[in-house]
Amino acid sequence: MDAALDQARLGLAAGEVPIGAVLVIDDAIVARAYNQPISACDPTAHAEVLVLREAARIVGNYRLTNADVYVTLEPCLMCVGALVHARVRNVIYGAAEPKTGALASTARALETPGLNHRFEVACGVREAEARDLIQEFFREKRRV
Repeated sequence: MDAALDQARLGLAAGEVPIGAVLVIDDAIVARAYNQPISACDPTAHAEVLVLREAARIVGNYRLTNADVYVTLEPCLMCVGALVHARVRNVIYGAAEPKTGALASTARALETPGLNHRFEVACGVREAEARDLIQEFFREKRRV
């Protein structure tokens, strides 16, 4: 989670919503990313999607069955879908996202009937740090 928090800090410095993600296979970080929808002018450029794209390119396979994804904030519905399609093994996230979180907060996307894959979920890892970054970003936005 340290590396995901580092990515979130890079996102904060870049003026993006500070969400970071890393993808790990065999205890090694394969890919890192932070949210970039603003700078990329791409609504799908969430940290989770970017880290999946990079890891799939590096591994040479869109199925990442032995991968664990660490992300600082609970994934949204789009990202949960991407994580399911990538067939990741585990998702570990920091803070809950009460407005758009799709693993526990607003939806329980993994309970959707018909999914061909489900992954294990762990939440609350370094939660306070992840939440503080998000709150800092929005405090600054409200001041401007």
